[in-house]
Formats: sequence, structure tokens, C-alpha cells
Amino acid sequence: MRERQASQGARRAREFEAFVAGAAGRLLHAATLLTAEPPADNPRARRLLALSFAHTYASWDRLRGEDPYDRARQYLAGRFAHELRHRYGGGPGRTRRPPAGPLSGLAPQERLILVLRLYEGVAEEQAAALLGLPVERVRTVCDRATATLLHPPAAPARPVPAEAKAATP
Repeated sequence: MRERQASQGARRAREFEAFVAGAAGRLLHAATLLTAEPPADNPRARRLLALSFAHTYASWDRLRGEDPYDRARQYLAGRFAHELRHRYGGGPGRTRRPPAGPLSGLAPQERLILVLRLYEGVAEEQAAALLGLPVERVRTVCDRATATLLHPPAAPARPVPAEAKAATP
């Protein structure tokens, strides 16, 4: 009996390791886009990925034909959305550096929906169900985020100091 359990445990570990080897790069990139961190320095994205893999491994035996990548992606997006609702890392004494990634000009919810829809290819209906939002809201946020990326708002003009105004003839 113990040999059989050990054999099943070893098979489970091999299957999960193969899944991680194949999915880690894409999921890490998605997490990095969500957190808007630079790819070379992305501790929050790596934490999200580790939590997602831990959750997927814990439910590995219960997947029964489900796509483990889909499960990991759902957890990743859900965890990010949960952290948004709880103002991730905003406790006393904790400072958060401003985002510097390619999607840093977007709000966190816009990044989440854009990554799900355009990077991961999740249908509007699935993204809406995953996030608990109406389909129209997902469509609107995705359209607005795409427009912001394609046509970034112009930087506000710097005010001219009073001394410079007085010095001009």
C-alpha cells in the first residue's frame, strides 16, 4: 500500500513539475504585466506566481481533466483582484514604488482586464465571470485601456515660474 502511495506521489510530482516548466514563463509574464513591475525586478509578480502554483498543486488531484493552466491563471487573476480590493501592501510603514512596467499608465483593474482579454485570450464572458463584473463593464474597461495605450494622454504643460515671466520683455 505504501509503495502505491509513494508511486502516485512521485507521478503527481513529475506531472506538476512538467506543468510548471511549461507554464511558468507565460504566467510570470502575465503576473509582471498585472503588477506593472519591470521584468528584471518583479517581486510582487513572483509572489503572485508562487501563490498560484501552490494553489494549483494543492488541488492537483481534484483537477480531473481540467486544464491546470486555466486553474493557475484563474487563481492568479483572482488573487490580484483580491489584493486590489484590499489595497495591496498599503499597511503602515510599507511604501510601494511607483509602477514602471509597460502597462504602468493603466489603473490596476484596467491592467487585469487587459491582460486577461488580450494577453491570455480569455473571452469577455469568462473574464466577467472570473471578476464578478458585468460583461459590458469588462468590454468598456478593455476598450478604455486599449485606447489609453494607443493614445496616451499628453503630459501636462509645466507652469512657467513667475521670475521667468517677469524677465521676458
